[in-house]
Amino acid sequence: MPSVGKAVVLIGVVIVVIGLVIWLAGDKFNWFGQLPGDINVERKNFRFFAPITSMLLFSILFSLILWVIRRFF
Repeated sequence: MPSVGKAVVLIGVVIVVIGLVIWLAGDKFNWFGQLPGDINVERKNFRFFAPITSMLLFSILFSLILWVIRRFF
């Protein structure tokens, strides 16, 4: 059980760090969601947004971070 507690604390710390980065540098991420390949359709009574490229970029970055964490721990 102690390893579960450590994992929960680590996840909490990661969430806090991500929150601080977004809070302090949120205006620097205006490009996120507006990359080529992100689908944005706006009509009179309809709006559709599918951030395909942004989510691929996020997935690759998140996978690299997890790989580095597993590599060193």
